[in-house]
Amino acid sequence: MENIVCNLNYLDHETLLMVLGNEDKNIRLMENFYGVKIVVEGSVVYCDDKSKVKILKKVFNALISECEMSGFIDSQDVNSILNDNYYKEFIANGIGLKKYYLRTKGQKDLYEAFENNVITIAVGPAGTGKTFLAVVYAYNLLKKGQINKIIITRPVVESGESLGFLPGDLKEKVDPYLRPIYDSFDALISSENTTKLIEKGVLEIAPLAYMRGRTLNDACIILDEAQNTVPSQIKMFMTRLGFNSKMIITGDITQIDLPRSKESGLIEAIKIIKDISEIEVVYMTGKDVVRHPIVQKIIEAYEKVE
Repeated sequence: MENIVCNLNYLDHETLLMVLGNEDKNIRLMENFYGVKIVVEGSVVYCDDKSKVKILKKVFNALISECEMSGFIDSQDVNSILNDNYYKEFIANGIGLKKYYLRTKGQKDLYEAFENNVITIAVGPAGTGKTFLAVVYAYNLLKKGQINKIIITRPVVESGESLGFLPGDLKEKVDPYLRPIYDSFDALISSENTTKLIEKGVLEIAPLAYMRGRTLNDACIILDEAQNTVPSQIKMFMTRLGFNSKMIITGDITQIDLPRSKESGLIEAIKIIKDISEIEVVYMTGKDVVRHPIVQKIIEAYEKVE
């Protein structure tokens, strides 16, 4: 194998290990992404495809720059760099020593839209961070004292079973639908602190039907899984907006669980409100997926068929 990508002999041992990844994990990610064979002998990196040498050199330079800037690299960094969609900006501390970052240019655009608009609609596939970024943004507003309450809701779309036949009281029936929201807060501030915010009335997580008839002031209101609303529901939600409040609507229009006879309220809303200057629609793509790299490949494969 004679195609030399780069010589990393100027890196100290610790930095070299971070760039290559634990047990050469970053190398394996590059191989799978570009369909090549990469060999590291000492500090010299070789590739079996001459046509990929230039792009691989660019990837290694980006990894080294990130390592020197932040002191660590993880698989999400590598995935973003491979997709030429790399961006990294700190946004929040999680529980323990966990830190959260904007990971792609698409996530950066989305977070800026939250800051610059009264209502933001985030459309994109699973794994792009739409809901979690909305939760982080809302919690940051709360910490700064810019709002008094966070309200998060989603439609309860029945899947095979009627809610009336499910066991338990109403909370027990709907909580499984709201579990992803709880998970986001638990990851950010811990389950115990999430419960405390709910008990104080500062955080409300409820089905969409609970929003009817209310005016929501001094709050950040998030509607998740909005592709599963019908037009009357999403209109009802948006018209709950009160003074000094922000709204964030998230959804994936490729995963609509409504009966075929019903139109998605999210799709209709985007058409209707597109000319309102205080509302921005942000479209995210498979390149913004920050889960396992194979998730992005699955999404792209489905996009080709659809």
